[in-house]
Amino acid sequence: MGALHEGHLSLVRNARDRCDRLVVSIFVNPSQFGPDEDFDDYPRELAKDMDLLQQEGVDVLFSPRRDQIYRDGHQTRVSLHQLTAPLCGLNRPDHFAGVTTIVAILLQIIQPNTVYLGRKDYQQFRIIERMVQDLFIPTEVVGLPTIRERDGLALSSRNANLSEQGRKRANSIIRGLQNAKDAFSNGTTSVDTLRNIIASEVKKRCDAVHYIAIVDKKTLQPIDNVNRPAVMAVAALIEGVRLIDNLEIEPIQ
Repeated sequence: MGALHEGHLSLVRNARDRCDRLVVSIFVNPSQFGPDEDFDDYPRELAKDMDLLQQEGVDVLFSPRRDQIYRDGHQTRVSLHQLTAPLCGLNRPDHFAGVTTIVAILLQIIQPNTVYLGRKDYQQFRIIERMVQDLFIPTEVVGLPTIRERDGLALSSRNANLSEQGRKRANSIIRGLQNAKDAFSNGTTSVDTLRNIIASEVKKRCDAVHYIAIVDKKTLQPIDNVNRPAVMAVAALIEGVRLIDNLEIEPIQ
């Protein structure tokens, strides 16, 4: 959705290394924002983004107008059920239908062999992967690791809306996740215990917590014990900015 940062550019570089031609789409998609969310305030820096993409050797920037995507009378929605219900779906019930609809449209217009996505929004990555599989879309979905600031904060366009103090508070999210991952590495597998470790950092520094969850890595369904590949995920509000992050964990076989 633009306001490109190093996380986006890492996707560009990975794709550039693997592909003959590279298309980047930028579209702040209104259908994935709720009525009280930050669509109007979402950062838009198209001129700067164009310069960055040119420096990275991108072949095509596709940045359509809203009326070119949602044409007069548009009424089609692409929606999934199980993968969209937990995590962000609890607080944003219409969000992922907007995401899958716009991604389906972009894939239909561009028809790429491969699409590169960041795993910071792990749920979104899994949803798009499933949509492509279910609809027989001939595009490979590649998920790449989260890119972080030196202090561990996951890169996000929304970080620009945080004050200096807000940024410091935001680091509690990765601290909580990392503390839980360390505890898991040391033998703790109880989900309740790991969630409490995360919460001890996050709840005292964030203004609101939408969820702290540990779920099956593939189905995104809750688990009681980490005896299979899992994802620890957090969504929280700081200074009105919604932040998400996750870490993947997996038992040693």
